[in-house]
Amino acid sequence: MQQYLSQQQRLDLKLTPQQVLYLKLLQLPVLTLEQRIKEELEANPLLEEGEEVDTVSELPEEPTEPLTPSEENIEPIVQKKEASEDSYTFDDFMNDDLSGYKTNVKISEEDEDREEYPVAAEIPLTEKLLDQLQYLSLTIEEELLGEEIVGNIDEDGYLRRDLHLIVQDLNLARGTNLSIQRAEEVLYQIQRLEPPGIAARNLQECLLAQLEVGDYREPHKSLALKLLREHWTEFTLKHYQEIAKYLNISIEELKAVIELIQKLNPKPGEGTLSPQQNYIIPDFIVENDEGEFIIMLNDRSVPPLRLNKRYKELMTRKRNNGTPSDVKNFIRDQFERAKWFINCIYQRRETMLKVMHSIVDRQREFFESGEGLRPMIYKDVADVIGMDISTISRVVNGKYVQTEFGVFELRYFFSDKLTTVTGEEVSNKEVKKHIKEIIDTENPNDPLSDDIIATMLKKEGINIARRTVAKYREAMKIPVARLRRKI
Repeated sequence: MQQYLSQQQRLDLKLTPQQVLYLKLLQLPVLTLEQRIKEELEANPLLEEGEEVDTVSELPEEPTEPLTPSEENIEPIVQKKEASEDSYTFDDFMNDDLSGYKTNVKISEEDEDREEYPVAAEIPLTEKLLDQLQYLSLTIEEELLGEEIVGNIDEDGYLRRDLHLIVQDLNLARGTNLSIQRAEEVLYQIQRLEPPGIAARNLQECLLAQLEVGDYREPHKSLALKLLREHWTEFTLKHYQEIAKYLNISIEELKAVIELIQKLNPKPGEGTLSPQQNYIIPDFIVENDEGEFIIMLNDRSVPPLRLNKRYKELMTRKRNNGTPSDVKNFIRDQFERAKWFINCIYQRRETMLKVMHSIVDRQREFFESGEGLRPMIYKDVADVIGMDISTISRVVNGKYVQTEFGVFELRYFFSDKLTTVTGEEVSNKEVKKHIKEIIDTENPNDPLSDDIIATMLKKEGINIARRTVAKYREAMKIPVARLRRKI
């Protein structure tokens, strides 16, 4: 058997552990970063949270080259001293220049003394329903079935599993003898518990249950029940003229009936968010100070980090007595890991600020007036700050900025462009906003089709096709003209 030798040239890109750590920290929002730092503080004994607030001069004024996976010859974040195992002593790495390395994050006394309001405990919906089951006149078998039904309710309050399969499984597992008819009766009673409409199998069943138990004015309640039971298809298609004819009522009377149905809750299982849950912590804060923009990284909750100097004293005392090599290796590894982590936090801060500065410079008109968003893609920012597109994507994804006009996700400022008849470039987000304004001002009795909207935009100088209008409308979750018709 003959063997052949061949020569091959190949270019590979390998990331060091420091670079991987940097890229992972870069894509974390501020709350997740805070948790990640706490985990690292618990895992690494040489890393500690600094109580002092003074800034350390060892921090470089300009960061080193960004650690992007697309660059060749990437330099590691922290260079180890080239020395043999014997010549690298504890004094070498304990007296390293970074032994007092800290992140220059200042925490004011106001932040430290900020009161944390307790979150009220809430009873889950499942427990509320199980408690209400006890007040129904049910047999033991029916109670078991009720518990199974409650356990299969999804987060919106609907019973997505087939009732026949629930009964079948219960009869096999518990040895019960329940029929589908009895199961329907139990389900009917559960649907009229609080909140009414819970455990419905579809929207029609959900709305009917709420109407039946609700205290609504007649004859609107009776008409609404008849409409949902007998003319559901016409109702979903908004054929109001036909519905009024079937019910033998006027359009004005039908309007009152439709308004009653629209007040019902289509998702009875959906809970309300508490003020503590329903908020976003912005990663950046941008303020306009007489035409000059002040960009701040919202990292007040991120603790300052430094290397623990106590280990130096500890190892100095034990040096004369001899230190086991495994302890020495452990301390050295944790020391390097702590330096890498601190340096990655610093580089993350610098990279995020560079990206945010570039966004503000390009979208200056928006940050001044809240309007006039310009078309911008990741490559535009990457070319300005000299980083890879993947780095921009990591910074932008899941990050928010607080402005004078509200809180926006960073991805909001990136959009494709459309060209007007004059050659001017317009952001597609501005076009979407204009489409929404046109739809909001349309005649509710005669909604505008996508063709008409496209024609209106072309008259204003925006070249856009009907299918593009339809795509933008669907992206904004606006229904077609037929379903936008109102009474």
